[in-house]
Amino acid sequence: MANTPLAMNDDTTSVSAPEKPPRFDTPETRYVNRELSWLSFNRRVLAEAENEAFPLLERLRFLSISASNLDEFVMIRVAGLEGQASRGLETLGIDGRDPRQQLEAIREQMGALVVRQQRVLDDLRRLLAIEGIWIATIEDLDKKQKAWLQDYFENDILPLITPQAIDPSHPFPFVANFGAGVIFRLKRGKRKADLMEMVLIPPAAPRFVRVPGEKAVYVSIEQLVVQFANLLFPGFKILGDGLFRVLRDSDIEVEEEAEDLVRYFRTAIQRRRRGNVVLLELDDECDEVAEALLREQFEVDEAMTVKTSGMLGLADLSAVCSEPRPDLKFDPFSPRYPERILAHDGDCFSAIREKDIVIHHPYETFEVVVDFLRQAARDPAVVSIKQTLYRAGDQSPVIAALIEAAENGKAVTAVVELKARFDEERNLQWATELERAGVQVIYGFTEWKTHAKVSLVVRRDEDGYATYCHFGTGNYHPVNAKIYTDFSYFTADPALGRDAAKMFNFVTGYIEPTDLEKLAISPIGLQDKLYQLIDREIANAKKNKPAGIWAKMNSITNQGVIDKLYEASAAGVEIVLVVRGICSLRAGVPGLSDNISVKSIIGRFLEHSRMWVFANGADLPSKKADVWITSADAMSRNLEHRVEVLVPVTNKTVHDQLVDQVMLANILDTERSWRLGPDGQYERMRVDGTDGRSGFNCHQYFMDNPSLSGRGSALKSQEVPRLTLKGETA
Repeated sequence: MANTPLAMNDDTTSVSAPEKPPRFDTPETRYVNRELSWLSFNRRVLAEAENEAFPLLERLRFLSISASNLDEFVMIRVAGLEGQASRGLETLGIDGRDPRQQLEAIREQMGALVVRQQRVLDDLRRLLAIEGIWIATIEDLDKKQKAWLQDYFENDILPLITPQAIDPSHPFPFVANFGAGVIFRLKRGKRKADLMEMVLIPPAAPRFVRVPGEKAVYVSIEQLVVQFANLLFPGFKILGDGLFRVLRDSDIEVEEEAEDLVRYFRTAIQRRRRGNVVLLELDDECDEVAEALLREQFEVDEAMTVKTSGMLGLADLSAVCSEPRPDLKFDPFSPRYPERILAHDGDCFSAIREKDIVIHHPYETFEVVVDFLRQAARDPAVVSIKQTLYRAGDQSPVIAALIEAAENGKAVTAVVELKARFDEERNLQWATELERAGVQVIYGFTEWKTHAKVSLVVRRDEDGYATYCHFGTGNYHPVNAKIYTDFSYFTADPALGRDAAKMFNFVTGYIEPTDLEKLAISPIGLQDKLYQLIDREIANAKKNKPAGIWAKMNSITNQGVIDKLYEASAAGVEIVLVVRGICSLRAGVPGLSDNISVKSIIGRFLEHSRMWVFANGADLPSKKADVWITSADAMSRNLEHRVEVLVPVTNKTVHDQLVDQVMLANILDTERSWRLGPDGQYERMRVDGTDGRSGFNCHQYFMDNPSLSGRGSALKSQEVPRLTLKGETA
């Protein structure tokens, strides 16, 4: 009977062998690959371009966003893996795959994603044409439109472009990152050899030309170059052509021995423009000789080449989205200004001194943050301002307020993060302007990014000096604040003020804080604080007390945090995670994460706020819960390689707002949510109506309902609807 799957008893009744408990002792059974999870996120973004409930130009915008996301993914993540593979490094991903294995899986999924993007574009082109917006090919146009385009090409484009021959006396030209162009194979007269010519698309030229007329007709500039090539090459016979676009390695690695960060980044930005080509995009009708030349000169193999039957560079479709057709866009939304501050005649300090307040962007305006700093700059009682700056935007009122404060004699310190990816050059410019105005500019650590979002204002009040703090989950960026969901937490809590001052001393003077009263700061203690809070829930569950964790973040990839959540799940802690993007945790897997559910919300606004809620011995939601907001995601880079803050929220009204409004609404959302399954795949949540409940849209809820802490005395006359776990309002 050895080796048989069944044992027989005396009456010959078969009995199944006991099932072995599932094993999760290998990386692939415990974790999801970071890169593949990101691609899954971008597929969810692309799915919104297919969402028939959205207006057409908004769907086109989602297509553009998915393409832009993919470009950055290639330039940073794929480039990094390519570098590891070429150097023979065997650095393993969280799921145990080496760089080459990851690249193989990425390329397979990327190929399918690119095909799907083109299919979506075809569908949107057809639907937009019905509405009078054509993303056209020149063949679609009539003679009058073609004549206008030819005139435009001769007068506006031809002076900008320079055909470049490619032969022994004319070496292959440099093509910058995002560079695009057309390569031609030509013949002239009796010359035996073909001539290769390249025409680069000038980056300053508009990608799409709008043809005058009643209908909005857009034609891409590369089509004009191909269509009117005879004007560029008179007397030549065009044998073939091909459109191309290149993406280069764009990551900047900071060398520890860099003596001058400013000088280092000025040169590093220049080097980035000349990074190795990691992806060559071609149209699928590209001339074979031209393709061979491009691949040889860019030193790319077949795996680094993508051929498409449609348009290259779909991210540029954002230009078409600016077409003035409000009927094809979301209904306009104007963010509210908190009534509590208006009730104090716009005096931010007076309102904050009365009680803590959370501003929920973009539903409440970022102007509150700007006004806080402007008031600090002009208030004679304010003596100093300390400010972190990660991304501030092109036209930054925050920078202007800091400059005004310095010019008014305040002591102003700005921690400018030079390592904010793709904002390095802009941040260098801001740093120069701030220094000219007399602001003390600090660049922080060489090896760590300062990602915390903190303002610290010291003011001479009637009863002595007081600190007023702003802690944010998002950047001091007025444009992003219109589309990113984030928190701005204002407080005059003296303990938080003292902790914030120690955080600034840590960044500016390397003085490591050892006696923080309320804040937790990474990379020196934030992760340990999260472990302590999770351990408390585990202990409560083991004592049969209520135990639960609700958390909202952009990504979770840190193995330590994931393992700690698995431990909590095994102990019986109910865990609900709202994770917009990358999730390396496996949810709802029997024997591993039975008590963990994960959802992702993708919609009109980009989910960016980060918070943790711990039951603390009571059923969630409850007044007893511990609530924390943070600038950090649950990623190793945030917890181990960045300066971040974890901020406790204890004020009753703000506590209720974050738990009973924000967190609960995210958990209840069905209309913009995707549920992560045990297999690592996401499925859009749907409401079938069988239980009599309709769908719930958290973005619409926040647009319709003002926040609790921003209402002030208005709450007395008009209560804000409260949510319950059943999805009802109370």
